[in-house]
Amino acid sequence: MTPSTISLNRLHELIAGGARARVLVVGDVMLDQYIWGHVGRISPEAPVPVVEFERESFMPGGAANVARNVHTLGGHTELLSHVGRDESARKLSKLLTKQNIACSGLLASSARTTSIKTRIIAHQQQIVRVDRETRGAVDERDTSRLLAAIQHQLPNTDAVIVCDYGKGVVTQPLLDGLRQLCRARGIWLSFDPKPVHDLSLTGLSLLTPNRKEAFELAGVSDSTRTTDPLKDANLKRVAETLLMELNPALLLITLGDQGMLLCQRGRKPFHIPTVAREVFDVSGAGDTVIASFTLAIAAGASPVEAAIFSNYAAGVVVGKVGTATVTPAELIESFRRKG
Repeated sequence: MTPSTISLNRLHELIAGGARARVLVVGDVMLDQYIWGHVGRISPEAPVPVVEFERESFMPGGAANVARNVHTLGGHTELLSHVGRDESARKLSKLLTKQNIACSGLLASSARTTSIKTRIIAHQQQIVRVDRETRGAVDERDTSRLLAAIQHQLPNTDAVIVCDYGKGVVTQPLLDGLRQLCRARGIWLSFDPKPVHDLSLTGLSLLTPNRKEAFELAGVSDSTRTTDPLKDANLKRVAETLLMELNPALLLITLGDQGMLLCQRGRKPFHIPTVAREVFDVSGAGDTVIASFTLAIAAGASPVEAAIFSNYAAGVVVGKVGTATVTPAELIESFRRKG
C-alpha cells in the first residue's frame, strides 16, 4: 500500500534539495491589487454594500505568484513573460525585485496591457473583483523573443513551469518551442492548463488541471460526483482519457476540499485527501500546487512524495487571505501537526 505521508526527515531532505534547484517560470503574469475596508451600510443608490476604504496592497499574481511560491520555499527561480509598458508593469517588477525574484525576463511591449486584478475585500470576504487586461495572443515576433530569453536561461535549469491563465502569452508556438528545448536537455516541463485555449498539450512532464479544467480538456460533462474520488467513475474516466490522449508523464487533478488525484499510465490513481484545517481563500492555491510539486520533483522526490508535499503546501496557503505562499517552516509545522 502506498503511504499517504512522508517522514519529517524526508521532508527536510526535499526542502534542502529544493534549495539547490533552479526552476524557470513562464506564462501570464499579473498584478493583484487588494482594496481592504469594512461595510457599515447599504448604498442608497442600489442594493449593494458600501465598502469604507481602509488600505490597499499589491502582490505579484498569475505566473509571478508561481515564481514567488518557488522562491518562498527556497528554490532559485527566474520569471519570463510579456508585460505592457505601463505603471502596472513597473509596480510588478518593483515588487518582484524587492522579494528577490529575478524578473529580467519580463519583456515589455507597447501592444499589451499588464493584467491587473483588483479585489475589494471587507471583513475578510471578497466583495467584487475588477479585471483590466489584454487577452490577445502574443505575436510570433514577441514569442520568438521570449523563447530566445528562455533558451538563454536553460543551462543549469532543473525544471520549467508554464502557467496559462488565458491572457495570450502562452501560445502554441511558445509551447512547441519549450517542449523541444526541454526535451533536448532532459528538463522537466510542468503545465497548468486553461482549456479556453485550444492548445496541443501532448507529451508534457506534468499537467495540473483542477476538476473543472480536467473535464473540459477531456470534453466530458461533469454531471455527478461522489464523496470518494477513487469511486468517482466520471473522474476516473476523465483521467484515463487525458492520460491516453495527452500522454503526460504525470497528471495531477486538484479537487478542492477533496484533495488531489495523482494519475500515471499503468498505475492505479493515488488520492491525497486535503490537509487544510481552515479555508479562507482558494485564490492562488493552484499556483502553490504546481510550484511546490515541481520543486519537489527537482529536489529528487518521487511522484507520490511530490503530491504529498504539494498537498501540504496548498493546505497552508488556503488558510491565508489573498495570493499567498508557504515557507519551509510553515510546511514543517503542518507536517508535525498531522504527524
